[in-house]
Amino acid sequence: MITIMTTDSSKNTIRVRFAPSPTGHLHVGGARTALYNWLYARKTGGVFVLRIEDTDAQRSTRESYEGILRGMRWLGLDWDEGPDVGGDYGPYIQSARGVLYHTDAARLIEDGKAYHCFCTPERLEELRLEQKEKRLPIKYDGLCRGLSVEEADEKIKAGDPHILRFRMPEEGEARFRDIVRGDFKTANTELDDFVLIKSDGLPTYNFAVVVDDARMKISHVIRGDDHISNTPRQVHIYLALGYKVPKFAHLPMILGGDRARLSKRHGAVSIDWYADQQYLPDAMVNYLALLGWSFDDKQELFSRKALTDKFSLKKVSKNPAMFDNDKMEYINAEHFKKLTPAQKVMHVYHVLKDEGYIPGDFHVDLENPVDLKLVPGTEPLTGNGEKSGGDELGRLFLIVSALGNRLKLLKDAPGHIGYFFKDDYEVDDNAVETHLTRREVPERLEKLADKLAGLNYFDRERVEEVVRALADEMEIEAGELIHPGRVALTGGTVSPDIFQVIVLLGKGKTVERLRKAAGIAKQ
Repeated sequence: MITIMTTDSSKNTIRVRFAPSPTGHLHVGGARTALYNWLYARKTGGVFVLRIEDTDAQRSTRESYEGILRGMRWLGLDWDEGPDVGGDYGPYIQSARGVLYHTDAARLIEDGKAYHCFCTPERLEELRLEQKEKRLPIKYDGLCRGLSVEEADEKIKAGDPHILRFRMPEEGEARFRDIVRGDFKTANTELDDFVLIKSDGLPTYNFAVVVDDARMKISHVIRGDDHISNTPRQVHIYLALGYKVPKFAHLPMILGGDRARLSKRHGAVSIDWYADQQYLPDAMVNYLALLGWSFDDKQELFSRKALTDKFSLKKVSKNPAMFDNDKMEYINAEHFKKLTPAQKVMHVYHVLKDEGYIPGDFHVDLENPVDLKLVPGTEPLTGNGEKSGGDELGRLFLIVSALGNRLKLLKDAPGHIGYFFKDDYEVDDNAVETHLTRREVPERLEKLADKLAGLNYFDRERVEEVVRALADEMEIEAGELIHPGRVALTGGTVSPDIFQVIVLLGKGKTVERLRKAAGIAKQ
């Protein structure tokens, strides 16, 4: 039986790591793993390490590497050691650590705990097929296990292709305790002499990850549960090299709506996609934390600080987590509600600017412009160095305030308020058909335009008085002016308070759109 030595976290600094492979975008599953490691490090005052595992040379790309760093930064998961910040245990990119793998491999060979294997791929495939036909476990049969060091050296000098295998003990078992799932044990007879170094000289995942984690003094390995089957082999490598075995915490898988493991076929699972769709990073962090962890089975909304304070590996679930995009949107909306006025306005401002709404030749001079310096909580909006469109921030503040909680996703901002900044806004054909095609509508819109054009002071109170007085004068319900007026001004049937909309569009733009809509209605 193998006795496991574990890191004593009471005497040693807690060190955790996120070790993605740069073979694609940072996806939800990887981001959740990164977040749990980050939270554990921040909760315990430990060290969070970012390591790039790029030994899969054919699939690893620079683009993926940069995408991982971009996704981590967008989420706000800063690292204490890593490829771009350095540290005492670098390099932090596997392809630059080759000498360390071969140094430890040489130790295993010298101690008789690893051996060179010269079996050809063809022989190994024949062995696999034979074992499959006989319904035997698929494992290496140990043909080269009995070669002496001298015989192996001669073959290597002769240029024979070879790999390096671990010499699995023939008796006993490997045991480890998982913080999330409890005790595991695997009989050594169920394991084979697995590969440590491939024929191209590169380490296998199981070997490289042990060498890296041990040499980087990683105390806790927090990773997805798809790695549980690797752990017994890794335990053997730790002990064979005389390294301390870290504590393990395997996280539950994340499922899609069909209860299959979350993947690309379930839709958007890339962190870049959520960033592009203008989700709030804090909301994404909040939702990712709930994919396998719960504080009390009731609370769902957490600030970043609250997550850090309350996070515990002991409260990570063994059961799979279900990814629910509707819940993600709900959490995003709740986080948006909690933003200060300044934060809301700046988020919306930058979305509109990116979409080409600001700056532009569309400009409204309010009769009562907002001095943001006088509005509590909007200090970040003042003196921000915005040279173009900056004078629109005061009006945007009022627009966002009028919008209230209607805006749940920042990506929807242009659709909700684009008509405040452009004349070529989207028009709902059904709304036009319903409210602008009746015979009496053109006259009503023309009269409304005339009344508003005659106002000397254009504020909400006077605008509402004019609209309701005109309705009384024409002996109609106010809604018979308001509904077609809303379609004329916004393109749809839903908007913030219509009187506030009129004020924020300004007299000139309001009158222009009402007259234009009246002309269309006549046709």
